[in-house]
Amino acid sequence: MYFPSDRRWHPHQASLRTPCWRCGGVVSAQRQVAVQEGPLYRTEGSHITIWCNVSGYQEPSEQNFQWSIYLPSAPEREVQIVSTMDSSFPYAIYTQRVRSGKIYVERVQGNSALLHITDLQARDTGEYECHTPNTEKQYFGSYSAKMNLVVIPDSLQTTAVPQTLHKVEQDPLELTCEVATETFQHSHLSVAWLRQRGGEKPVEVISLSRDFVLHSSSEYGQRQSLGEVRLDKLGSTTFRLTVFHLQPSDQGEFYCEAAEWIQDPDGSWYAITRKRSEGTVVNVQPTDKEFTVRLETEKRLYTVGEPVEFRCILEAQNIPDRYFAVSWAFNSSLIASMGPNAVPVLNSEFTHREARGQLKVAKESDSVFVLKIYHLRQEDGGKYNCRVTEREKTVTGEFIDKESKRPKNIPIIVLPITDNWVVKVPQHHQMLPQGHLESSISVEVASNASIILEGENLHFSCSVRTAGRPQGRFSVIWQLVDRQNRRSNIMWLDRDGTVQPGASYWERSSFGGVQMEQVQPNSFSLGIFNSRKEDEGQYECHVTEWVRAVDGEWQIVGERRASTPVSITALETGFAVTAISRTPGVTYSDSFDLQCIIKPHYPARVPVSVTWRFQPVGTVEFHDLVTFTRDGGVQWGDRSSSFRTRTAIEKAESSNNVRLSISRASDTEAGKYQCVAELWRRNYNNTWTRLAERTSNLLEIRVLQPVTKLQVSKSKRTLTLVEDRPIQLNCSVKSQTSQNSHFAVLWYVHKPSDADGKLILKTTHNAAFEYGTYAEEEGLRARLQFERHVSGGLFSLTVQRAEVSDSGSYYCHVEEWLLSPNYAWYKLAEEVSGRTEVTVKQPDSRLKLSQAQGNLSVLETQQVQLECVVVNRTRVASQLVVEWFVWKPNHPERETVARLSREATFHYGEQAAKNNLEGRLHLESPSSGVYRLFIQNVAVQDSGTYSCRVEEWLPSPSGVWYKRAEDTAGQTAVTVMRPDAALQVDTVVPNATVSEKAAFQLDCSIVSRSSQDSRFAVAWYSLRTKAGGKRGSPGLEEQEEEGEEGEGEEEDPMERMALLSVGPDAVFGPEGSPWEGRLRFQRLSPLLYRLTVLQASPRDTGNYSCRVEEWLPSPQKEWYRLTEEESAPIGIRVLDTSSTLQSIICSNDALFYFIFFYPFPIFGILIITILLVRFKSRNSSKNSDGKNGVPLLWIKEPHLNYSPTCLEPPVLSIHPGAID
Repeated sequence: MYFPSDRRWHPHQASLRTPCWRCGGVVSAQRQVAVQEGPLYRTEGSHITIWCNVSGYQEPSEQNFQWSIYLPSAPEREVQIVSTMDSSFPYAIYTQRVRSGKIYVERVQGNSALLHITDLQARDTGEYECHTPNTEKQYFGSYSAKMNLVVIPDSLQTTAVPQTLHKVEQDPLELTCEVATETFQHSHLSVAWLRQRGGEKPVEVISLSRDFVLHSSSEYGQRQSLGEVRLDKLGSTTFRLTVFHLQPSDQGEFYCEAAEWIQDPDGSWYAITRKRSEGTVVNVQPTDKEFTVRLETEKRLYTVGEPVEFRCILEAQNIPDRYFAVSWAFNSSLIASMGPNAVPVLNSEFTHREARGQLKVAKESDSVFVLKIYHLRQEDGGKYNCRVTEREKTVTGEFIDKESKRPKNIPIIVLPITDNWVVKVPQHHQMLPQGHLESSISVEVASNASIILEGENLHFSCSVRTAGRPQGRFSVIWQLVDRQNRRSNIMWLDRDGTVQPGASYWERSSFGGVQMEQVQPNSFSLGIFNSRKEDEGQYECHVTEWVRAVDGEWQIVGERRASTPVSITALETGFAVTAISRTPGVTYSDSFDLQCIIKPHYPARVPVSVTWRFQPVGTVEFHDLVTFTRDGGVQWGDRSSSFRTRTAIEKAESSNNVRLSISRASDTEAGKYQCVAELWRRNYNNTWTRLAERTSNLLEIRVLQPVTKLQVSKSKRTLTLVEDRPIQLNCSVKSQTSQNSHFAVLWYVHKPSDADGKLILKTTHNAAFEYGTYAEEEGLRARLQFERHVSGGLFSLTVQRAEVSDSGSYYCHVEEWLLSPNYAWYKLAEEVSGRTEVTVKQPDSRLKLSQAQGNLSVLETQQVQLECVVVNRTRVASQLVVEWFVWKPNHPERETVARLSREATFHYGEQAAKNNLEGRLHLESPSSGVYRLFIQNVAVQDSGTYSCRVEEWLPSPSGVWYKRAEDTAGQTAVTVMRPDAALQVDTVVPNATVSEKAAFQLDCSIVSRSSQDSRFAVAWYSLRTKAGGKRGSPGLEEQEEEGEEGEGEEEDPMERMALLSVGPDAVFGPEGSPWEGRLRFQRLSPLLYRLTVLQASPRDTGNYSCRVEEWLPSPQKEWYRLTEEESAPIGIRVLDTSSTLQSIICSNDALFYFIFFYPFPIFGILIITILLVRFKSRNSSKNSDGKNGVPLLWIKEPHLNYSPTCLEPPVLSIHPGAID
């Protein structure tokens, strides 16, 4: 049993702990000292801080702190470390470390301090105590607090191969790092890859936290989110860093840093050690990424209606393997943009002009980009420019903008048309009178075709023939008579050779759509370009012959006309569109083609725009996916971003059929497709007219997920283990659909009391961890460890430090995930594994006590040793409760003597209070499992049958102690006896004769005693013979005592009269009345007492004796009478002053012996001699001895009775049988 030092509370000071709300009229607060909760686990060489706070004091505001340690080798011995008030406080083993600053106390506030140990050593393991000296007038509260610190070896290892790598920009980089630990305690690891350049601060590339969460710094965050930077765990110790496309900024030294984390009792996590690996120097050689851009055009001055073309020329190396985006701007406003897929996107203003064919944005080659405006407007004058941006394609197919450049602006000026002209059509012809010259001309009209397709060109020739030589000039009018017989003038050529269009053809003619020409003097042609349906009809050539009259005026000689019919087939006639596909059902990542077949077959000059529309699964609206414009451009819809990188559009050269090829099909491409074709006609003014629109049939494309091959092991297992052992749970994927499959694993436990399984842990397909409600409720987070093995199909869940409550049926739910073609993960299949029945039991009890029986007989005040031996126990780390109890004689119930708690606190039992055992019990444990209880200064009431009972307590994995077993040892019978009586009083005391008025002495000598601690009670008595009794018999006193103890015995014939008694406590009793005032007591030695009777008188004559009582102290310091003894009678004769013969004789000893003593021996010898002679004579006369019937002669020593006075002569008596 250990007791604290003087400056701490003792058990008997417990009353001081009672709250004292008002002591001495002053209200006092209760002092409380708090220290950081333990146990704390820290590694060797690390730096630890332990806080200590004190509260509930009054003054001063700044308190002092003293730190000590109790080492495991001597848990009861205090070793002082450091103090804020005494520099000499540390013991020698800590003095040097305190002086060098490796151990110090940091004062945070007046009532708070931190203990710092900068370089932990293994010997620093122990129980630390923070003590605050009292600053009040009284003690009230607690003044110290303790916690445990365990220093463990630093077993964390972080290794990587040091090397220097030379890479080229865009090369991939892979580095591996081995991280391992052998710490026995449950811990988590965090791993981070960092890059450092020169003296710059390290930059985190990517890290895996202790909670299995991936994180990157801002410099690498975007690349990590796009999959450009990855951290993969291979097996249990290997961590791989992958950077897919190196950049020049990645140059530097790469190294990995690992930290080992442990959870403190307060629930917080602490990094007990950190290690970094050797570095890998990575040099990144940049490629030539420089590029230049220039903008060109033919001239800077234009007229309204003229075309203009701008060429944005890119100059760079390795252009086909790089990605560029181009944007066009007019007066700093965006016209159009074109990504790496060469699909232009125009803003709203220019979209309409592009739709009418007035503007075009295209990619002419990998390095040339064109902006063309076919008909300039005056408002088109201004500054034009292009911007080229290089983009980088990530592994997911997304683009990241890099460097951007633009050339100088090019300004152009657009002038309006200033020379206006008017065409006059003649209203009448002046005809010559009859009888004058007659015309001999004839007219023939011919055409290139009588039936054409709309849009084809018409060419007419009008030939004038004359009978003789022409007499004058010709004027020609071309007219069209439509099917409604409406006549309209097309063109007119007057006699002067001036050509003028008709009113309805004036604008058309201005654009060159209608042309008339005099090929020869008598041959005229008409050209209708880009014919329209309304050009169909009868074309008539009206020729008028003119001659000059005498007066010089021109006169009409005659006129002729001829015509030819033309039939024009409309473009939309028979216009139809059909959508077909040979693969209506495809699997993920497969490709499928959609064809839009347009009928009839149009020549290349007839533009047809084709738009693919798409209705995703689950929606009701179509949206434009992509349009193959009439000029061969491709324009993507607003909601087609997912299609752009995986869709190819192809238009057949021989037809207007458009094929849509979609690769890496996914869910987003599943749905209904429809083809919409628009038939366009180009007008004479270069504008476009949509003639017709046709919509195809619906095509439904089903994109199916791959057929799963997922198989999870269904085998059942039964696992029985002892608590505090790890539960190893395996989940095995026997087959998977793809080598690129990822798995989400959900771990469940099913308890008999629950209807369904409860989720413990979920690991998603991207290696993220999510704890289930069961793990949160049961506090399993710190005990779970998940691992994916290198093989990829085996997952393990380890429940550390299993508890009995962890028993149940465990199984895993596996989800197979695949990466869709659009880089989105989807769940393909799921399957449940077989169950593992786990039974966690408490360890088998192996507690066993020694059953040896024993009997002990001891004397009072000696020591009794009771031994309780634990022969075997369940665990070495278990804690024992040892209880001793006793059965008292005539008491059936056992009573507890003492109890040693599992915290090594000693408690007295109820028997201790009854028999005053407190202070007499002592406990020792010389070795593990051996407990000795000593009862010191035993008393008779300590007798009984003793035994011990031991309870074995074990800690559950959660730290809660429970009783696992108990056993009772063999019994020991203890008999406590009082010492044997050894009191002896001197019985050989001479008689005495004294004169009257003299003094006589009565000595009481103790020959032996029972114990050195004895005390004696002494009493002197005067013995008188009662009437009818025998005088002077020394055995009468014993007969008197026997008569008092039992009935039926003879009455003592002696009459006793007490002279004086002295008690064991030296208290005198009253003096006897005859001797009152004449007695003097002396104690000459511890064993010799003397009573002197003064002024003797004849009445004092008689026998005297002393009686001695021996008293001993009990273990409880109470005195008890052990025995008593009485001395032999002392004869005292007091002579009277008047002398007589008797007195003379009695007063002279020599005379007394000569007269009364000597004759008797002589007379006795004579008698014996006579008897011997006679005996011999008889033997000679007889043939047999005493065996033949003659009684033997027994000679006994004469018995002399002495008179108590010498007035009576001694009596010689011979007993019967002495003489035959």
